[in-house]
Amino acid sequence: MKKIGIFYGSNTGMTAEVADEIAALLGVAKDDIHNVAKSAPSEVAPYDVLLLGASTWGNGELQDDWYDFIDGLEALDLKGKKIALFGCGDETMSDTFCGALGEIYSRLQNTGAAFVGAFDANVYEFDNSPAFIDGVYVGLCLDQVNKEELTAPRIKEWVAKLKTEI
Repeated sequence: MKKIGIFYGSNTGMTAEVADEIAALLGVAKDDIHNVAKSAPSEVAPYDVLLLGASTWGNGELQDDWYDFIDGLEALDLKGKKIALFGCGDETMSDTFCGALGEIYSRLQNTGAAFVGAFDANVYEFDNSPAFIDGVYVGLCLDQVNKEELTAPRIKEWVAKLKTEI
């Protein structure tokens, strides 16, 4: 069985709630769920699969706690690990919806990790997303503000897909 670690950053608690829901569906223990504000990048070492969650703020930026953490992750050799991304955005931010996922994806390209968990975000209404790269959404995009009713079914669908990829 692959060891899964969930690492998230959350200002309002929405991304933390999503991390907990995903953990419950995957059977991930509480000790394997990490808030990046209180974690060192080296804590990813024991995990085969990294689920990285971030909310998008401002003009498509990462949640504040992510900056030091991702700087450290970029410096690590993550060869052999799989990374799946999830995050919360606001579709009314029409040009930057879930932009944090696109930033994490782009910044971790040179770490040797393999990305899994691409997922369709077309149920939301927005013009552009930095998380749409090379014709796919690089992870699970959620809008807890405008379409909260879609969150639980989308998480279940994504986790089911993820189980086949990890």
